[in-house]
Amino acid sequence: MSQSPAPPSVPEAPGSVSGAPNLPAGFTDTFTSRYIDTGELRLHAVVGGEGPPLLLVHGWPETWYAWRLIMPALARDFRVIAVDQRGMGLSDKPTVGYDTGTLAADLVALMEALGHQRFAVVGHDTGFAISYALAADHPERVERVALAEIPGPPIATHSPPAFAPAPINNKLWHIPFNRVEKLPEQLITGREDVFFGYEFAIQGGPLPAELIDYYVGLVSNPDSLRGSLAWYRAFDETLAQNAQRASRPLTMPVLAIGGAASYAEHVGEALTPLAQDLETVVISDAGHWIAEQAPEETLAALTPFLAPYRDGAAAPSRTLASA
Repeated sequence: MSQSPAPPSVPEAPGSVSGAPNLPAGFTDTFTSRYIDTGELRLHAVVGGEGPPLLLVHGWPETWYAWRLIMPALARDFRVIAVDQRGMGLSDKPTVGYDTGTLAADLVALMEALGHQRFAVVGHDTGFAISYALAADHPERVERVALAEIPGPPIATHSPPAFAPAPINNKLWHIPFNRVEKLPEQLITGREDVFFGYEFAIQGGPLPAELIDYYVGLVSNPDSLRGSLAWYRAFDETLAQNAQRASRPLTMPVLAIGGAASYAEHVGEALTPLAQDLETVVISDAGHWIAEQAPEETLAALTPFLAPYRDGAAAPSRTLASA
């Protein structure tokens, strides 16, 4: 009986380093794509650099590629791990497990598999919500966390009203839409460029058309489209988890980052009751897509925040083994 060939150990699809377009000069000299088996599923991550471990968690509807412009600079001081979260990019896309508690546990298992017991985290958009859960549920793992560009982790009492002003409705309508089972796939399939193109445009600030086309291509198949929506379909579980997390404010250093043309100071305002040691930065030249619209300003925000971690993480106990 013939068996299906095993998946390649080195990713080579368009969502990998080798298949990604327009990477910064020298990127492939530092970074490689890897599949990591966590025991529950296989995650794709792009890994490179030297220093204490730094985990980057992208948002919707992007992949690790969202961080590409700031990764080379970060890799001069850190071992950078830019992951595709469950359901996205080249990571596995099971039918369950998209609440932020499970997604956070995925990342603990990922970092454990790479030999890292403690690490710093940067999360954007849905990656904000996952990174918040990671810091809240596993504080012994997270040295410090930067959370960017949503107005706080999803909490039921902060949900917008059914009849919101048009600017709010236009930015947030996708949340209830994406939560619906099956119908979004039927409406989006064949019109991915229209749906995702609108989302990239409305969230604050333009991105190049060829960049949007690249992201749209990565979700233009049934499994990837379903996986990209699954985070929203686990909202009930995530809301219940966040209600419990709110009673345990984060104690590690937290950096709130907002884009001036997007959520701006609202990111920090939402985190104020949830974090005991909080700094807030608003990036003046960015909308929602901070690391792609304003990479230098994003690095300028992250560098001083991460410096104490960089300078104090030389002890061997921080990293069990080189990833």
